[in-house]
Amino acid sequence: MTLARPKFQVGLLIAALAVASVMQAQAESYPDRPVHLVVPFPPGGPADIVARPLSEKLSIALGQPVIVINKSGASGTAGAAFVAKSDHDGYTLLMGTSNELTMSPGLYSQLPYDPSRDFEPITTVILFPNVLVVNKDLPIRTAQDLVAMTRSNPGKISYGTSGTGSTNHLTTELYRASTRVDLNYVPYRGGAAAMADLMGGQIQAMFATMPSSSGFIKDGLIRGLMVTDTKRWAAIPDVPSATEAGLPDVHVISFNGVLAPAGTPRPIVQKLHDEIVSIMNAPGMKALMLQQAGEVSTSSPEEFAQILKADFETWLSVIKANGIHID
Repeated sequence: MTLARPKFQVGLLIAALAVASVMQAQAESYPDRPVHLVVPFPPGGPADIVARPLSEKLSIALGQPVIVINKSGASGTAGAAFVAKSDHDGYTLLMGTSNELTMSPGLYSQLPYDPSRDFEPITTVILFPNVLVVNKDLPIRTAQDLVAMTRSNPGKISYGTSGTGSTNHLTTELYRASTRVDLNYVPYRGGAAAMADLMGGQIQAMFATMPSSSGFIKDGLIRGLMVTDTKRWAAIPDVPSATEAGLPDVHVISFNGVLAPAGTPRPIVQKLHDEIVSIMNAPGMKALMLQQAGEVSTSSPEEFAQILKADFETWLSVIKANGIHID
């Protein structure tokens, strides 16, 4: 028996070295065919406008096409489920957001994936706040003006969201809890439809993502009342922060990040991490992201995992406090 244990341990070591060798070989030959980057929302949204320039640069870096695929539905969970169930070989990636990774787990009693177990975080790529925006013809100029108008007209001010359980929906719940106002909720299938109705006057207000709203604010098509951060943002410097607006509790910073299915070999994850971080931190990409109203922010896989955990805990407390659920 005393001789069997060393032989067994040597066998395990040999097997482990063989697996490591195979994984390293996979990473060195990866990719040898096109890679798919899944955006779990329609074209033109915040995740999409980050994914497309990244995919172009990543195609060059990897020597294979990186193709953006939009798989929208159920506040991003349809696309996330697709990636979670894909082969863990690095050829199907997710451009993940707070919606499907840190909000939906608290909103749905059942999800077809577990964000904490079914993905390999690679890196965050961009951060951005939400913006409280109103129809430009509304006779108000500040966030406190909107609070006063809503209190004078309970249930008559309509706000839109890109869907129940979305980032802008839960941000509005934070706002409602902070201000104790009564708003009429109008859910849409996507932020673009909500924004169109905001400009058309069918709804009066919404919390929109910075990338999807800053251009309209600058063009005078809608009015920005505050950004959900402690500071102003360079993309719309005339719009005050939530702290300045007297609503410091309405603090929301969203993220986009790239993930792979769980079990993707670590060398492949590391290779993707290194290439994406290099691309995102290049001066040209940083400038482009500022134009899109976001700030580049990259991380290690481990740091990204911690961000996901902390964000989930934050939103779970909001969801429970307001009794929000989808099913």
